[in-house]
Amino acid sequence: MLTAIVIFLVTYVLIASEKVDRTLAALMGAVVMIVARAVPYSKALSAIDMNVIFLLIGMMVIVGVMSQTGVFEWLAIHLARAAKGNGLLIMCSFLTMTAMVSAFLDNVTTIILVAPLTILVTQILEIPTRPLLILEAVFSNIGGTATLVGDPPNILIGAKAGLSFNAFIIHLTPAILVVLAVSLLIIGKVYAKTMRSSVAGCERIRRAKPELAILQPVELRRSLVVFALVVVGLFVGRLIDVEPGLMALAGGVAMALVNRREAHEVLRYVEWNTIFFFVGLFMLIFGLEHNGVFERMGEWLLHMTGGNLLVTALAILWFSAVASAIVDNIPLVMAMIPLVQSMTPVFAQQMGLTGQEALITQRISEPLFWSLALGACLGGNGTLVGASANVVISQIAKRNNQGFTFMEFSKLGFPFMVLSLVICTAYVYFRYFFLL
Repeated sequence: MLTAIVIFLVTYVLIASEKVDRTLAALMGAVVMIVARAVPYSKALSAIDMNVIFLLIGMMVIVGVMSQTGVFEWLAIHLARAAKGNGLLIMCSFLTMTAMVSAFLDNVTTIILVAPLTILVTQILEIPTRPLLILEAVFSNIGGTATLVGDPPNILIGAKAGLSFNAFIIHLTPAILVVLAVSLLIIGKVYAKTMRSSVAGCERIRRAKPELAILQPVELRRSLVVFALVVVGLFVGRLIDVEPGLMALAGGVAMALVNRREAHEVLRYVEWNTIFFFVGLFMLIFGLEHNGVFERMGEWLLHMTGGNLLVTALAILWFSAVASAIVDNIPLVMAMIPLVQSMTPVFAQQMGLTGQEALITQRISEPLFWSLALGACLGGNGTLVGASANVVISQIAKRNNQGFTFMEFSKLGFPFMVLSLVICTAYVYFRYFFLL
């Protein structure tokens, strides 16, 4: 166990310091983890989440092909005109849109679609691009927390705990709406001056002719049909038991075929740095999971709370958030779910509720699971590697000469993570414990 922890920590420091390319650091860390026999090679390979990899590749191809038609320039001009060139209004609109779409569509997909528009609009209006891109990743993680399908940890919790789509809406969406409202108010205060559009940018928008942006109308029509089918597929995929990664990959292939593109052409749109960063990260984190690190952390957490249900719920909220800012939240949640399930009968006996399943679910099981969901999803905003959306948007930004460092992301993301957790702490207390 100690070997796996040391390898992970050294790799994490290299990634955070940016002294070494983060993709190379992640891959080297995975290699060392295997060579040091902290994890078997075959199991490390099986830990690579091909659903995430296929989702990234498919959506990158789709967006890459569509970008050549001029549709993003056309949409960017229309959005800028609708906001009358008001940079702050555009910022808040983009962030709200990102959160809403992320609640029903995968966060990575949302980011891949929104980021190109953001870069175009900010360049037209001559307003800062980097903070808006970082905040879009933050808001995608916030929005994804609101529903069962918004973030993978919620899907896992819903499946293992038997919680419905409506239950997530009823219990998590109110908290997320408060988080979004408070976050937007703060952003409005902080960026009121820095997001002012230039006079030249506003004049450029006034004189722009959106229709001239469309360079390949025939290809655009074909692409929009494929894109619409992919979006519908991503919405209904869970119902028909088709993973979003497979749906996106099929869409990418279809996009290339209908537009008569060769494989080597469309594969140029894939951010291979991002793909291999995830490959390394998946193997690294599995090394911790394989060595029982997450289980030990969970047992320690239960011991520290001393058997108090409220303290346990809040400890799960904060612990899962801090841990998710450091490691991927999917293996963390997979390790925490059995722990929460094992806690339930202990608290039921302690509270004299043994045999009263409805009350056990309402007063013990659900508050613990909602705390886990809120912490694991919102914790991803703490660092650059805390969520897939963060990594993806950093690579898109870098490719467009708007790159930002690990620390630049954390300076914005971490305060919003803490703000979200403070609000959710109050929410969990007042909703599940105050009146009991």
